[in-house]
Amino acid sequence: MKAIVIEQYGGKEQLKEKELERPQISENQVLLEIHATSINQIDWKLREGYLKERLPFEFPIILGWDAAGVIAEVGEAVHDFKVGDRVFARPATTRQGTYAEFVPVEENLLARMPENMTFEEAAAIPLAGLTAWQTLVDVAKIKEGDKVLVHAGAGGVGNFAIQIAKSFGAYVATTASKENEEFVTSLGADLVIDYKTEQFEDVLSDYDIVLDALGGEVLEKSYQVLKKGGYLVSIAGMPSEDDAAKYGVNASSYWLEPQGDQLQELASLYEKGQLKPIIGEVFDLSEQGLQDAHALSETHHAKGKIVIRVK
Repeated sequence: MKAIVIEQYGGKEQLKEKELERPQISENQVLLEIHATSINQIDWKLREGYLKERLPFEFPIILGWDAAGVIAEVGEAVHDFKVGDRVFARPATTRQGTYAEFVPVEENLLARMPENMTFEEAAAIPLAGLTAWQTLVDVAKIKEGDKVLVHAGAGGVGNFAIQIAKSFGAYVATTASKENEEFVTSLGADLVIDYKTEQFEDVLSDYDIVLDALGGEVLEKSYQVLKKGGYLVSIAGMPSEDDAAKYGVNASSYWLEPQGDQLQELASLYEKGQLKPIIGEVFDLSEQGLQDAHALSETHHAKGKIVIRVK
């Protein structure tokens, strides 16, 4: 199979096209023929070597942890899926990623694609969509009427978070640039704060939930807008326990757990018209395509998801 791999840590030029053996599957896995995958920040952070202690993989490494495609083979213990099923998944975080024509995926990580969903749309959802779902639903216990601040609402996780929060009946504020105001409003944002001209901590107060995708100073200032007992969840930094105690809030960092059943919930929101994956740019599965896609992701200014078309 064709795959794009890295054989050492470094810049985007480390992404190289190779012909590799098609992966073998275990009894509880399927072999997924990938039609599309997408780019997430974890991809280039791992490529640069920033995550080598957390994820000490052997080379060569195939990056990528979003997949949409058709099942080509099923293991003996797989009961709920069959060859030919259209599925999407956030596969386990291994060195056998999704910048390839095939990937092995555990049955419990799979979800069925709605009939009207394209492979590109399905590939845009798993990692970012599950991160948004788990931070809001599992960690922050979102409920109807909650006031939610989503930082970087135009980004990969942010645009899903706005839509998921609205599906629960929350009031949603988000930070975005003036250029993206119309975009985040179209996703359902009730209030847009232009981060270049306004300080969110001066505008907002008494919020139930803050989802931070930026870290640093933004994370540090986010405590100020929460009510006592509110939730601050960061996917970009480690909140201070001292600050959490000082403000009387629940604060935690979050690392996604792949879950097929939650992905099916997101598919259900898609079918109800409450969740639409926003695709910014589409590149081909090639050395140049992946290098260009990584370069765009590293600007932090991609709108929606960067998708790689495999088939």
